[in-house]
Amino acid sequence: MTAATAPRLDVWLSMERGITRHAARVLLDAGLVAVNGKPGRPGHRMRDRDVVVVQAADAGGRAAADEATAPELDVVYEDDWLAVIDKPAGVVVHPAAGHHGDTVADALRQRGTTWSLLGGADRAGIVHRLDRDTSGLMVVARTEAAHRDLAAQLRRRALGREYWTLVHGGFREDSGTIEAPIGRDRRNRKRMAVVDSGREAVTDFVVSERLGALSALQVRLRTGRTHQIRVHMAYIRHPVVGDATYGRPEPGLDRPALHAARLTFIHPSDGRERTFESPLPLELRAFVDAVSEKRR
Repeated sequence: MTAATAPRLDVWLSMERGITRHAARVLLDAGLVAVNGKPGRPGHRMRDRDVVVVQAADAGGRAAADEATAPELDVVYEDDWLAVIDKPAGVVVHPAAGHHGDTVADALRQRGTTWSLLGGADRAGIVHRLDRDTSGLMVVARTEAAHRDLAAQLRRRALGREYWTLVHGGFREDSGTIEAPIGRDRRNRKRMAVVDSGREAVTDFVVSERLGALSALQVRLRTGRTHQIRVHMAYIRHPVVGDATYGRPEPGLDRPALHAARLTFIHPSDGRERTFESPLPLELRAFVDAVSEKRR
């Protein structure tokens, strides 16, 4: 090919990897593309002898950690547009202070497939989050088109997220709605709290089981604020069992009793509704069984 007809590197990269030109530029701007051993420039005209290497990297531009450091993903569904994963408790979703190489985003990169880069190279594929100590279902995007569609569903509250949680105290009512704005706690910036200046937050709940001094709830989010369920439950004086941040530690349970049990969305490719469910993790099931056994 002649220099005049040779494609630019960003155009070639988008065609070769099946991503948009914007996504290709994200890779290039992050310094993750080398041509013949040198940093790739978007306007470089490709030649037949050029050798292109695309490197997976974390937020700091460092090579991704060894496979042994990344969590093993439980992929419950996967196609050319997206994947649904069942995240274990204790795993952070994307790189942050103290967490590089051991996140969901790192595990996705190490699968060796293309993920949407709309959120940036360090959050490839990530559409929404779960707290580190919350287990359960997440949808991640392979393509930018899927990412945009799923993000739009989140904004218009069409992406349904239902959680199981165990909280302290009993309820007279069978269901309820908590409407209270959430923002940073003024006394502790690492925590969230119900504050007048916070963002709108709405949580619906149904009591699914009464266990004496504890109650099991099915919770639906209308909004997606940080720590929303945990903050709202503590606000109505029914903190999540095992939540040391907004409640108190629980003997026999080393994590909050909170699990993303059901996920519903409209698939971007065909417009059909898809629903996925995840059973309670063994440690939560064992804790509930032990509580039930004590009541007999």
